Amino acid sequence: MANTGPFEKHSSRYEHWFDENKYVYESELQAVKEQLPESNNGIEIGIGSGRFAAPLGIRLGIEPSARMREIARQRKIEALDGIAEKLPFDDARFDFALMVTTICFVDDLDEAFSEAKRVLKPGGPLIIGFIDKKSPVGKIYQQHKNESLFYRPATFYSVDEVLSHLQKAGFNHFNFTQTIFHHLADVKTIEPVKKGYGEGSFVVIRAVI
Repeated sequence: MANTGPFEKHSSRYEHWFDENKYVYESELQAVKEQLPESNNGIEIGIGSGRFAAPLGIRLGIEPSARMREIARQRKIEALDGIAEKLPFDDARFDFALMVTTICFVDDLDEAFSEAKRVLKPGGPLIIGFIDKKSPVGKIYQQHKNESLFYRPATFYSVDEVLSHLQKAGFNHFNFTQTIFHHLADVKTIEPVKKGYGEGSFVVIRAVI
């Protein structure tokens, strides 16, 4: 069961993070954008308040938090109640699916990836953005997760762990981008986006069957 409590009670603090960390957010947004296909037929799984979907032109998503859905709808997004492990959509419906920071909050990552595969058209990519737990930012998040309103229940993953789960679901073609090469407090401008992984704390994986 999704733990939506912190997002219901502290939505203003959640939104404030994006304003306070403007350049981190913009850097992550650019890293995701470089992996997205040109299509109007995509979905974000775990859409939150629509902070990524809206600027990326994604108009449909699922989200278990009622308060987050409400804010996303204010951004002109059709945000439906749902969880990653049980998507309310027919098979082979979408050209792509996006998950940004969602994987650390799902209960069953294998089921979530299997569901994403089910709703994708043949050749449609699953794009995943997340903080690599082996990165400098990832290590700090893990050290202080019990002090965080939002990350206390989170499970952080390394790139290799995410790849293992993707392969188990049947994905086997991967492309990587990375960004955030400094500690968050030191990011004073938009960070570069590089190919690969292992340097940047925020990694985007594009996975295809």
